[in-house]
Amino acid sequence: MFTVIWRIIYYGIKNFWRNAWPSIATIGTMVIALSVFLSLILFNVITKKAIELIQEKIDISVYFKPTTSEDDILNIKQSLETLPEVKKIEYISRDKALEIFKESHKEDETILQALNELDRNPLVASLNIQAKDPSQYALIAEYLSSPNLSKFIDSLSYSKNEVVINRLVSIIHTVNQGGFIITLILAIVAGLVIFNTIRLAIYSNRDEISIMRLVGASNTFVRGPYVVGGILAGLISALISIIIALPLVYFVSPYLKIFIPNLNFFSYFVSNIFLLTFYQIIFGVLIGAFSSFVAVRRYLKN
Repeated sequence: MFTVIWRIIYYGIKNFWRNAWPSIATIGTMVIALSVFLSLILFNVITKKAIELIQEKIDISVYFKPTTSEDDILNIKQSLETLPEVKKIEYISRDKALEIFKESHKEDETILQALNELDRNPLVASLNIQAKDPSQYALIAEYLSSPNLSKFIDSLSYSKNEVVINRLVSIIHTVNQGGFIITLILAIVAGLVIFNTIRLAIYSNRDEISIMRLVGASNTFVRGPYVVGGILAGLISALISIIIALPLVYFVSPYLKIFIPNLNFFSYFVSNIFLLTFYQIIFGVLIGAFSSFVAVRRYLKN
């Protein structure tokens, strides 16, 4: 058994290099398909970090009536923290709200002078609530609108960023679907190229295959070397796609960090390079092996 397997691998590698030009064409097509597949994985990483960054800036602001006591506000805060949808809550007292307002308008002397002339703090206490997911803000707002809580609340507002993030999620979903379709199309094209390459190789070696079958060679032994060639093409294409991606990721990383400060793209790529290479190899080998298997199977049926 070991000898048979070794011979299959040996003849598979030999046939792969003997048909150099068709093999190069196959690898080129597969590199494109695998590069798109890798780009889709990396794009998902970028969009995930972008959503996390935007989610940090989107919240519900709950403004309480001036007559609401601090104890009541803290009780409401505590009850909100028990909700599974809530990620984080920040309590801003009236005094803190005044400090923030003064700091943000420290260059505007007119506003500061007007505040100093007032004999009381015009600002109200509030809670800034962040949800674990943008779609959950409606549930939080519904909870706050209950009669036992709404009597303390002066106003409730959604951040304008919610509209932006909902649109962003929609765009990302559309792009991901488009990327998947493109990857699928290129995978099919790569499979067809391998299929035709194997068919040409079989045609050029038809006399040799006929002799092998006459002397009693099994279908597995005839099919094996071509499947090995397809696997080899997938393996080489996967490694080439990673090698091509490495300098591109390094070049793009600083520009992405400007827009997404919480993303070190190159560091992510390097730290996950073995996992990404594994994904590429699995995808490439599956395309190569399946296409080769189908091509030889059709020939052996004829």
